[in-house]
Amino acid sequence: QVQVVESGGGLVQTGGSLSLSCVLSGRTLNSFGMGWFRQVPGKDREFVSGIGWNGKTTYYATSAKGRFTISRDVAKNTVFLQMNSLGPEDTAIYYCAADYGSSWFCDFSRSAAYDYWGQGTQVTVSS
Repeated sequence: QVQVVESGGGLVQTGGSLSLSCVLSGRTLNSFGMGWFRQVPGKDREFVSGIGWNGKTTYYATSAKGRFTISRDVAKNTVFLQMNSLGPEDTAIYYCAADYGSSWFCDFSRSAAYDYWGQGTQVTVSS
């Protein structure tokens, strides 16, 4: 059974950094395209960043480019999201998701394309 578990959220001041982790269990990370999404109350879940099953292809939302970095450690079956220069607009629940499908490179930004989701981790950036 595949499970996705995020960690690393917390409270940080504007301009600070946080590193989120996402552990995949049940199957190897090489089988999945992985994505980070975030959601605030009353809004749709939005794509933040993704990394392909090949570990080489990465995508970022415009809001994340230049500030966030996605990476993975296959040995640990873990995906990371390093977030720098955080601002209040980054406050949200951050979700990690895994897509087992072969169309990830076309669908990476669509939340409906993902098969497995974590429970989310809260990131709060104070002004």
